[in-house]
Amino acid sequence: MIDLAVYNPDGQEVESLKVDESALGGSVRYPLLKQAIVMYHASKRVGTAATKSRSMVAGSGRKLFRQKGTGNARVGNVRTGKRVGGGVTFAKGLRDFGKRMPKKQRRLARDSAILAKLLSNNIVVVDELSFEKPRTRDFLSVLSNLKIERSCLVTTGDYDENIYKSAKNVPKVAVMPVEQLNAGDICSHSKVLFTKEAFLSVLNKDQASEN
Repeated sequence: MIDLAVYNPDGQEVESLKVDESALGGSVRYPLLKQAIVMYHASKRVGTAATKSRSMVAGSGRKLFRQKGTGNARVGNVRTGKRVGGGVTFAKGLRDFGKRMPKKQRRLARDSAILAKLLSNNIVVVDELSFEKPRTRDFLSVLSNLKIERSCLVTTGDYDENIYKSAKNVPKVAVMPVEQLNAGDICSHSKVLFTKEAFLSVLNKDQASEN
């Protein structure tokens, strides 16, 4: 069992949670975690680099001059890849670099990422996080009270527009609802800030899926 402190927005500890490692898979599955991170980065590749092949270049398909009898080297048409302005011989095309993983594997990789952060004391739980209106100063004050100084992933129970807008201009900080949480985003940030509701929902969903 892991004792995880729960803080209020002022940085004061208000309670403690008992977290069973078995609820997060029991151990960190590093091969599966690596596979999820590779998929995360591969899916971010755009793959729009492209060049024109000889079929895409404007120009006649007629042979420039006859094959024999001119004393010159044989040539094709003006669109050949050997001539200036011609097409590229092995032209690049649009590519999809995205990779896929089964849903169960993605969930296990997410749990392994959370457990790895938990074991390294890089998870912070706040009992409640809400703002009356979007204000970056208030959001930075909460991070300062919780002693979060590096990159941080803020995970909420549901999408909160005020939290999202308050953190939008803060560098190296991302906000997402718990249903969109994935191993790639977790490992890309030094700290993970959970609301208590979001953290408990992760544990409850995993226990419900096992039952």
